[in-house]
Amino acid sequence: MANLEIAAPAASAAHLDVRVHAALARACASLSPASALLAALDWGLHLGASPGKRMALSGLARCQAGLLADYLRECQRTSPGEARLCVEPPARDRRFAAPEWRQWPFNLWHQSFLLTEQWWDAATHGIPGVERHHERVVSFAARQWLDIFSPGHQLATNPLVLRRTAEEGGANLVRGALNMADDLRRAVAGVPPAGTEDFVAGRDVAATPGKVVLKNRLIELIQYAPATATVHAEPILIVPAWIMKYYILDLSPQNSLIRYLVDHGHTVFCISWKNPGWEERDLGMDEYLALGFHAALDAVNAVVPGRGVHAVGYCLGGTLLAIAAAAMARDGDARLASATLFAAQTDFSEPGELGLFIDESQVSLLEAQMAEVGYLTASQMAAAFSMLRSYDLLWSRLVNDYLLGERAPLNDLMAWNADATRMPAKMHSQYLRRLFLDDDLSEGRYPVQGRPVALSDIAVPLFMVGTVTDHVAPWRSVHKLHYLTAAEITFVLTSGGHNAGIVSPPGHPHRRYQILRREAGGIYLAPDDWLAAAPDVQGSWWPAWQQWLAARSGARVRPPRLGSAGHRPVADAPGAYVLEK
Repeated sequence: MANLEIAAPAASAAHLDVRVHAALARACASLSPASALLAALDWGLHLGASPGKRMALSGLARCQAGLLADYLRECQRTSPGEARLCVEPPARDRRFAAPEWRQWPFNLWHQSFLLTEQWWDAATHGIPGVERHHERVVSFAARQWLDIFSPGHQLATNPLVLRRTAEEGGANLVRGALNMADDLRRAVAGVPPAGTEDFVAGRDVAATPGKVVLKNRLIELIQYAPATATVHAEPILIVPAWIMKYYILDLSPQNSLIRYLVDHGHTVFCISWKNPGWEERDLGMDEYLALGFHAALDAVNAVVPGRGVHAVGYCLGGTLLAIAAAAMARDGDARLASATLFAAQTDFSEPGELGLFIDESQVSLLEAQMAEVGYLTASQMAAAFSMLRSYDLLWSRLVNDYLLGERAPLNDLMAWNADATRMPAKMHSQYLRRLFLDDDLSEGRYPVQGRPVALSDIAVPLFMVGTVTDHVAPWRSVHKLHYLTAAEITFVLTSGGHNAGIVSPPGHPHRRYQILRREAGGIYLAPDDWLAAAPDVQGSWWPAWQQWLAARSGARVRPPRLGSAGHRPVADAPGAYVLEK
């Protein structure tokens, strides 16, 4: 009786905490103020206790002032366009590339800004005693704050905008105001961005012919119609991430990886995840394995019996596939012929910039908010990714759409990116805690059916793709699987980012990749050694992967039927789940 009397008020207190934390999350755009405050305090206190670092920063400021004064004197002796810059923008920095930025006074403004960025980078790094995560949070926050004051983002200090305004008599600003009003109207009404109406799933994208051959409360499984008289005997099962709609791999026909595989004689199946709502709030990683991957694999085995399956996972889908492959190896399940991982992490000790938003305080705040609505909203995820790529996704849009009045037309990839999804509360909490925070998978603690799995058990051939500029799954993190398993690994590092690097059809300009195969049981090459050893290839990596799949497949056979006795088609592709908003 006493225990019950204690438990009741404890449960009530916990519920109160959840409600307060959820309200705090709503007020703070789902970002933990405690996390930010702890990082700032850690940085500030240790900087205050580091007189040598402060002296170095003072010296850097004096040196920068001298460089800027020398630059101004050189501008007076020559022309601003010919004067040697006192600080060059980073190699990939496009903000001040236009020649107009070399003219007075814009040269002074942009050089002063770059020097300020340089100083703050030094001020937020290398302070003895600051915890690594806090250092990265403070540095990131400083960059975001400085971006607000960049001369390139202001009407009065951007020479390109001023010139356009003079040439058009301000018409560009009128167009920009209309663009802003339209965007605000769409945001309030929950309407997709302008241009998405030109990319309708099932008509313009996600249009590869096929049938839904399995449907449960979590997935629809699509089997694509054959496009060749004979096909490779082993089918392909694609496991996309549930953070995105599956048709990132089936965009317009010229950009569709699925169509490319079908046209090259592969039987392709692809999971389409349900966009979860309140009813799916209690679906966890176990359900994503059972109702997702294993249900799909069972259906593929029924449609194409007696054949090994080439499994393919993208992003979170790749992590799920790695977990499933390790569990299958543990249990003696030999149905996989190979596994391919696109931009998928298995070791989360260095997760890249996404880790800025993942610590105990942040996860607890998200859990409280998700407890009320049952899922993580698409807008919350979009806000995080916008901050990670603030120039591409925020500031360049502000300048182009609102100041220059130039609204760039959407392409299929941009339209797909606007077709966002949600994530159920239980699964997302487990994913953040067990994988990101605790790194259970790489350390052999992640349980499947009550027993831990080990990536070292995976023995099937692996094909892995990392992308050079990935902010979500940095390629060096993806590469870590090399020392977690002794399986044969063919690793590709391709130009582009998390999405554009994967959507890389043949004929796409400016594409290149490096590729290197490690035999089963071969010597581990660290990332820098791998870069030095891997040959450079111009063009798309798709043909290399298709040839890799073909080399691990048997003789070609007649295409299987669409569906089987136990998995008769229930709808045409792309099905219903992909259309849910």
